[in-house]
Amino acid sequence: MSKKLTSRAEDYSKWYNELVVKADLAENSAVRGCMVIKPYGYAIWEKMQAELDKMFKETGHQNAYFPLFVPKSLFEAEEKNAEGFAKECAIVTHYRLQTDPDNKGKLRVDPEAKLEEELIVRPTSEAIIWNTYRGWIQSYRDLPLLINQWANVVRWEMRTRLFLRTAEFLWQEGHTAHETKAEAVSEAKLMNNVYATFVENFMAIPVIQGVKTESERFAGAEDTYCIEALMQDGKALQAGTSHFLGQNFAKAFDVKYANKEGKQDYVWATSWGVSTRLMGALIMTHSDDNGLVLPPSLAPNQVVIVPIYKSEEDLNAITEVANGILSNLRGKNISVKFDNRTTHRPGAKFAQHELQGVPLRVAIGPKDLANGTVEIARRDTLTKQIVNLEDLTETIESLLKEIQEALFNKALDFRDNHITEVDTFGEFKDILETKTGFISAHWDGTNETEEKIKEQTKATIRCIPLDMKPIEGICVYSGKPSKGRVLFAKAY
Repeated sequence: MSKKLTSRAEDYSKWYNELVVKADLAENSAVRGCMVIKPYGYAIWEKMQAELDKMFKETGHQNAYFPLFVPKSLFEAEEKNAEGFAKECAIVTHYRLQTDPDNKGKLRVDPEAKLEEELIVRPTSEAIIWNTYRGWIQSYRDLPLLINQWANVVRWEMRTRLFLRTAEFLWQEGHTAHETKAEAVSEAKLMNNVYATFVENFMAIPVIQGVKTESERFAGAEDTYCIEALMQDGKALQAGTSHFLGQNFAKAFDVKYANKEGKQDYVWATSWGVSTRLMGALIMTHSDDNGLVLPPSLAPNQVVIVPIYKSEEDLNAITEVANGILSNLRGKNISVKFDNRTTHRPGAKFAQHELQGVPLRVAIGPKDLANGTVEIARRDTLTKQIVNLEDLTETIESLLKEIQEALFNKALDFRDNHITEVDTFGEFKDILETKTGFISAHWDGTNETEEKIKEQTKATIRCIPLDMKPIEGICVYSGKPSKGRVLFAKAY
């Protein structure tokens, strides 16, 4: 298969799909709508997971694991949540197969093995977790309960795309219980801020923190906080959400605690999560027509060393120098690979590592050894420079920091240049068609207006920014009074 990608300008969707496959990140599986995450793609997800897990634990959370299957009666207990996910649920009805007597060699469902109660394959875990919490929480001494789980979930999507929307995906979901409403609201905001910090500092993606409108909230939540990012094609992507659940789930599952006065009360709850959708965000924020561009903080290999040689003697001499470089860089906690494969020519290796977004490539040949130098190529700018061996470790440390910052600043400039204030619906539609990006516009606060705008333009309210100033105006669609501007965009 050719490594050349369709250009972004020609067909952004096709470029994305080709890049995910050709860069060995993931591929479609034999199960409709599901994906196989390949080792290179999973290595990136592992780095995300490790950093997030560290941040969760630093804020007092512990990991646990809950069942994949949820009894239907439990799933139905919180009505809004059940209704919100009902259309996406996969259901287990039987527990055994048998040989089909009418079709030799084939299997069929054993009609005698019908489950007494159907099981929902979790689309989210609130039901099974809150049913469990009923036995864990008795007193104020058991609070706050701060639990996270790393898991897979199933949402039976009809239209899927690798990483962005699949029938099964990997994620983490936090579920916490608190004594007071104020504590739970504070927790929801804290975790939204943790997500924002991670996405900006590690993924080099600027985000806008906000709160969702009533129609866009998580099913069963009283408030949903979110982080919204802008992709290169001008579409928004919801990168993470954190929900204040009030006492809805506590009441549905009868989760009470004895307060300090000995009185029984329902706990207050939150849930929050990010998923492998972040992989899609990473790809679509930084990558180019040559392939992936990875921020050094999440690159499986931050540096790759490629030997250029004609003889085994040359390779041995280069290997000796490369081993010294490996030792020095690893001593600085820099991940580095020595690509000494004899099955690929240097040009093919360069092309592969460029396609896979390795931030820095170091090339060493016999002339470099003679001169005591190496050539360094940057993936983000595709520029090269000659560096003395004695300065190499320090130079690489500096360049990795520079690349991380440059990627964030480039994405920030793009995002900020694609936030447009409009005051009329004509301007609104024109920006969507010509410039794209976020549209800052007054909204009258009604679900009806929100839905009308969505029907006519396919743009949704991405969030009400947390830093929104309460400036009165006129709704861009209805002409009714507005208390402030919100952010609209077409979105993934």
